[in-house]
Amino acid sequence: MANALQELIRERLDRHGWSYGDVARRGGVPRSTVHHLATVEAIRRMPQPATLEGLARGLELPLETVRGAAAEACGIHLYADEARDPEVDVLIASLKQLSMEDRRHVAALVESLLRRGG
Repeated sequence: MANALQELIRERLDRHGWSYGDVARRGGVPRSTVHHLATVEAIRRMPQPATLEGLARGLELPLETVRGAAAEACGIHLYADEARDPEVDVLIASLKQLSMEDRRHVAALVESLLRRGG
């Protein structure tokens, strides 16, 4: 069964008669990246922001639509509440995938950044 991002990519390709290369050229991302995201059975982690931005450009869709589909494909559930920051939701959900030791490292980094005002 296809995940949400696969379904979104396939729908756009089918509707417009585009190839992976067409999407890649318009979005400025490698064709192999578009192909991978369209065909991989399970996405283990959220694609990089630049990849999502390029994919959105290539698919001619709003970034939030592509980001939401990618998050859902990774098992991260974003909320429709406009007051919420989607990047914060992705960060929080991504932390749940880390080991306890890695979470402690992230917490230490965040505390350090907050102390220096960054």
